[in-house]
Amino acid sequence: MLVNMDTKMFTAQMNNIVNYSFGFLEGVQKGKKIFLDKLGKGVIEALSQYVDVEARSNPKALHHVYEWNQVGSPSSRLFDLNYTVSNVGLSINSTFRQSRTVSENMTVPFYNKAKIMENGIPVTISPTRGQALRFNGPTGEVFTRKPIKVESPGGDEVFGSFESTVDIFISRYFKQSFIRASGLYDYIKKPKLYKTNFKAGSRMGRGKGIETGFKWIANATIGVE
Repeated sequence: MLVNMDTKMFTAQMNNIVNYSFGFLEGVQKGKKIFLDKLGKGVIEALSQYVDVEARSNPKALHHVYEWNQVGSPSSRLFDLNYTVSNVGLSINSTFRQSRTVSENMTVPFYNKAKIMENGIPVTISPTRGQALRFNGPTGEVFTRKPIKVESPGGDEVFGSFESTVDIFISRYFKQSFIRASGLYDYIKKPKLYKTNFKAGSRMGRGKGIETGFKWIANATIGVE
């Protein structure tokens, strides 16, 4: 018995399915910048909150990146976190703000407080216009007309602590917790839109794949609590 089968329709459908899959990947690539932009905003928000929490639990190490006596307060941060999206991927960077508040031992703001303390830069404090310096020493109130050099402004614990906190977030928390807590892990693991549009893709091929891939990656939701 001889059976003849017309495989043209089957072959066309298989080609469309293959092209739909490749098109999906192409669409994902086209929407990559939008996705990374969303990811950057989510990471910045989560990282800022992470620093706030760490500062409240260990104020001796991170008090310098907040206004005086406001450690861990989002409205009193002396740091800005930013991100850039490039062909390489996503980059996170930080800068320090100028302090505007005055501590109880000073009469003017310590403008470069965060930067100086983070980098462990010694500070020399000199009296102005022939006046004397007044500060609280180990034995009580001290008056002097001589310059005072502070080797470790902010204390030894603040040196490099902000950078270390950011590094820990990126190397540990981001990989172990953020990706799952934000919902990104489940979204990437199960591309539901690919499956939803599969039937249409088997008819329409590459064009439907590009459209689906772009929508899927561009509409990714990255939640930050």
